[in-house]
Amino acid sequence: MGIDEQAVRHVTSITEEAAPFQLRAASLTLLTLKLVNPADPEFFPRLRTMLSLAPGFYRNAPIVLDLSATGAKPPVDLAEFCAQLKELGISPVGIQRANAAWERAAASAGLPAFPAGRATDATAAQPAAKEPTKAAGGTRIIAEPVRSGRQVYAHKGDLIVLGPVSHGAELLADGHIHVYGPLRGRALAGMSGDKSARIFCRSLEAELVSVAGLYMVSEQLDQTLLGKPAQIRLDGDALVQAAL
Repeated sequence: MGIDEQAVRHVTSITEEAAPFQLRAASLTLLTLKLVNPADPEFFPRLRTMLSLAPGFYRNAPIVLDLSATGAKPPVDLAEFCAQLKELGISPVGIQRANAAWERAAASAGLPAFPAGRATDATAAQPAAKEPTKAAGGTRIIAEPVRSGRQVYAHKGDLIVLGPVSHGAELLADGHIHVYGPLRGRALAGMSGDKSARIFCRSLEAELVSVAGLYMVSEQLDQTLLGKPAQIRLDGDALVQAAL
């Protein structure tokens, strides 16, 4: 019995044109908040202080709770905990790296489990791998301006942008990031944990810079370097800004 080609075309047409939704894969960059001692009475006051450094950046930001450091601590009431986070203007959307007890508590609070992956941590994040993957080859060159809303990633290599990077754009690289124009968006180097990675730009105007998971937002940048050639590098557990 042969295939009814007209029927196949009809089904294809229905699928592509009349379906009320499209299911697609997406690569998103989310902040993570690493919980070391969520029951500490200083947790929320100190978090409020940190968030106040960049209220515009954190407002309504989706965030994943990293529970890898909670260890044998009993789970807190995550529903109430998340309600307090929302009062600070951030929106918890899930958890990662949790043990069974915390996963059950999260499920009761309606928080799904996210796989461990690359993230820009809301605390001083440590690389997921014990031996960071060093950048090797794979250099990517972008000749055109990087507009708002665009994300560019250099996998296992450096990212070189010859033009300007707009507000709302995002640069990611496992190695170094070079911007030969104004850097106004976000730049995240050393995504795979390479602590030797650096960010270089002709004009520092970034919303966020990050190296190997440690980051700072625009309000934390050295005001004397704004609009000038600069580099961002990691020195121990701190980000260092310097003129070029």
